[in-house]
Amino acid sequence: ALEQKCTLIIPGIPGTETDTLSFEKVEPTLENLAECIKALLNHLKIDKCILLGHSMGGYITLAFADLYPDRLLSFGLIHSTAFADTEEKKNNRLRGIQLMKDYGAASFLKTTFPNLFSNLFKTEKQNELEGLIARFATISTDTCIFYYKAMIARTDKTTMLKNTSLPVLFVIGEEDIAAPMADVLQQVSLPAIAVVHILENVGHMSMIEAPDKLNDILINFIEEAL
Repeated sequence: ALEQKCTLIIPGIPGTETDTLSFEKVEPTLENLAECIKALLNHLKIDKCILLGHSMGGYITLAFADLYPDRLLSFGLIHSTAFADTEEKKNNRLRGIQLMKDYGAASFLKTTFPNLFSNLFKTEKQNELEGLIARFATISTDTCIFYYKAMIARTDKTTMLKNTSLPVLFVIGEEDIAAPMADVLQQVSLPAIAVVHILENVGHMSMIEAPDKLNDILINFIEEAL
């Protein structure tokens, strides 16, 4: 849907199935992943872009916006938050890392992945959910541990949101437990220009749960920014 309206770049961040990463040589920080986005833009000779990030991609987007605001026309947080992890969440991630070390990332995600969806989706789209889980059967445990460590280490970005002059998009799932609506609603008044959408009966994965609605939201935001 988006590529009908704009030039669409979907980076495979280091460690994903589209790329490899030597985890021993790279410190697990979101800033390092943001540097990869900058390197890609430089390689493609793109001076400015609209950067949209889902979940951890939103954390990378925030890190990039903090480091290189002059490279952005606007940015969006899709089921993501500017808050740093609470101590409770850090401890949960550390337990997750241990479970991945013990049983592998695929087994860990098989247990936790369904929690990212709304009750309605889990009830009506069980077969689709099982198919999505199967896609992660070969995911690298080292990759997931690297990402978890980076998320644990991330800093609060609410000051950056408060100071930015860039338009900021917030897409919020009413049933999102990973980026809870109550948390994100505390942040939407921080930017001078904010566009806020709350999706009913949606958890953390609107690109799967409500793709048409999400596409409309993104296209409208992109057209306004351009």
